[in-house]
Amino acid sequence: MGEELLIIEDDTMLGIDLKRHFERGGRSTRLVRRLRDAEPYVYGPGYEGLVVLSDLHLPDGNALDLLERAREEGDKREWIFLTGLGEAPDAERARRLGAFDFLTKPMDRDRLDRILAAAYRGARAQRRLADETQQRQGRYSPSAFIGRSKAAARVRDTLTRLCQVPLSGIVIVGETGSGKGLAARILHHSGPRAGGPLVEVNCAALPRELLESELFGHEAGAFTGAKGSHRGLMEQAHEGTLFLDEIGELHLDLQAKLLKALEDKAIRRLGGERLIPVDVQIITATNRNLRDLTAEKAFREDLYHRLGVFQLELPPLRARKEDLDALVEELIREFNAVSGKHVTRVPEAARERLAAYDWPGNVRELRNVMERSVLLSMGEELPTEWLQIRPGHAAPVAESGDSVRLPLDGSMSFDAMEKLIIEAALQRDGNNVMATARRLGMTRETLRYRMARHGLQRTASRA
Repeated sequence: MGEELLIIEDDTMLGIDLKRHFERGGRSTRLVRRLRDAEPYVYGPGYEGLVVLSDLHLPDGNALDLLERAREEGDKREWIFLTGLGEAPDAERARRLGAFDFLTKPMDRDRLDRILAAAYRGARAQRRLADETQQRQGRYSPSAFIGRSKAAARVRDTLTRLCQVPLSGIVIVGETGSGKGLAARILHHSGPRAGGPLVEVNCAALPRELLESELFGHEAGAFTGAKGSHRGLMEQAHEGTLFLDEIGELHLDLQAKLLKALEDKAIRRLGGERLIPVDVQIITATNRNLRDLTAEKAFREDLYHRLGVFQLELPPLRARKEDLDALVEELIREFNAVSGKHVTRVPEAARERLAAYDWPGNVRELRNVMERSVLLSMGEELPTEWLQIRPGHAAPVAESGDSVRLPLDGSMSFDAMEKLIIEAALQRDGNNVMATARRLGMTRETLRYRMARHGLQRTASRA
């Protein structure tokens, strides 16, 4: 039924001829002769035909009126129109309503077959996109933020409220691994812009020059190696959501450009002259305190207020340990499905060890622990030996001399390791930034940037 072609044609002989032609090619076809006869298939439930081939002028009206009403009700089919007159206003209206093609009779059958095949390819792509959007809406509902604790319930309630309003900017705050990416996907796929694209970018993962090109796009010849034009991420997110992770790492001059784009609702590509309209919802995430960064002039205050229409704070896992059982059960189900394992029981010893640990890497670390344990399991019981976590969270040790001892059991993030190394080196050199930069093999500017990133500037300035 989903591949059926609906033909609306009042010329009896032409309609029968078209129906026979397409059925000889193996296509299921339904023929009607009036707009009112087509309405049950265009609007009615249960009919999933992908393409409509319609005469333009029918005894009971203009078929473009039927298309317009169908579009208002969310119709995603591809429509091809046939007319013996070929009026320009009708052709323009058909284009505006998203018709696939507008053909003048008599039409060449081979050309019609090619156009119809292309329309089916487009319609199938639209159907897949709609199905994927529906699946994501089910997967990324507020209930996806799992937990029985009051803290998790508050987050779900807040997400539910936020998904019902068209906020232009949301800042998600939380420690690394606490679920900021999940929250952003929930806000998009369960929100007003679920039908549009979700484009994600990590502001700390790209150098400044490349990030500018990625965000705003570029024209051919804008810089060395720019052989063609490139649509930036803001263009790609048009009528959808742009998720900027680690927004606190965005360079100051890019902050100014982002602010102007948001205020103007338009961007200009690198090397380009024309303004390109963009309509995007901005969701940002950070594990740093943006208020402190604005006070230190490391983040623009006007951009902070523009982005932070609402601030959503996610609790760390150690503050909601009563959620561990629910999270562990869900992760076991997920990794059982992926690996073909059949873990169904968590021994008490494993539960006690999980509860005694402080989870500095939050849910991301728990996910890694459960993936390892399920994949290495040999039966129905979760193996305690592969948890590889110790009760509590042993702090890394900065030893005397020129060495630092760091845990490699997953209990400490790379960012935390970097901060400890810089802090220890600064103490070793009496907070002398130049000496520490030489010791660590980096420029003074790079060291100052990393100190600002980890909130270590005040230590050096006091010294």
